[in-house]
Amino acid sequence: MKYSYTDTKTKGALILSLHEPGISKTYFSRTSGFDFYTIAWNTGADQQIQIDGMSYRFPGGSLLPLMMNQSYRFDHAEDIIAFQFNRAFYCVVDHDAEVSCVGFIFYGPVPVMFIRLDGMETENMHRLTDMFAEEFEGDEDIKSDMLRILLVRLIIKLTRLAKKQFFEDLPVDQSYHVMRQYSLLVERHFKKEKQVSFYAAQMHKSPKTLSNLFSRYNQKTPLQIIHQRILLETQRLLFYTDKSVKEIAYELGFEDAANFSKFIKGLTGKTPGELRKPSVNG
Repeated sequence: MKYSYTDTKTKGALILSLHEPGISKTYFSRTSGFDFYTIAWNTGADQQIQIDGMSYRFPGGSLLPLMMNQSYRFDHAEDIIAFQFNRAFYCVVDHDAEVSCVGFIFYGPVPVMFIRLDGMETENMHRLTDMFAEEFEGDEDIKSDMLRILLVRLIIKLTRLAKKQFFEDLPVDQSYHVMRQYSLLVERHFKKEKQVSFYAAQMHKSPKTLSNLFSRYNQKTPLQIIHQRILLETQRLLFYTDKSVKEIAYELGFEDAANFSKFIKGLTGKTPGELRKPSVNG
């Protein structure tokens, strides 16, 4: 079953898919206009999920936040409950103070975050899903507000669980929030800005301060974060589009294809042409 709501004025949209066998997304192909964040809940047994060409084990009884620019396919989509929303419905960037999720469950230092549920949390998720369905079926004028309230509740719930599971032994203090801000800035500017000094200046920090903060949380270095984001976008463009290496290099802010190829080979040991594989239809 699939529920959907679209605000005619703002074009904000929210979708609830309950065990839909065809749920998947290929960002650069026929679903390229589907710019929705997704929170996927695997209600069945462990299964595989392919995200941007990589295969991961999706544990049963866990939830996975997916970015709007990620491509994904579930081996058993019939076991998935998916909550999907666009920026016009709820912008996690603008409401960071409300849900504290930017740079954590969607943009964060853990790129693929499987969030586990215990027995009580599973029951709570089922109740919350039922509340979503009831609101979708209602005709009240406040439907948009009620659905948005439930979505915020879901995001806050996941954020709390993720903090406990991934950073239980580390303080989530102001230093951590600086790291989240860095991740978001990279997401916004990586195609043009490839030096840590640019992001440090934006945050009124020194590059060394940022390096120390990332080291504290056992994450990649600030420069590695930039490079990995460029590599990820390169792989998406190689796998899901027919753009030439030269076109991809230009799109990602490189002056020429030779420098771009050298950069990618330095990260992967392979040239962009060697990384390319047949496009995935989805």
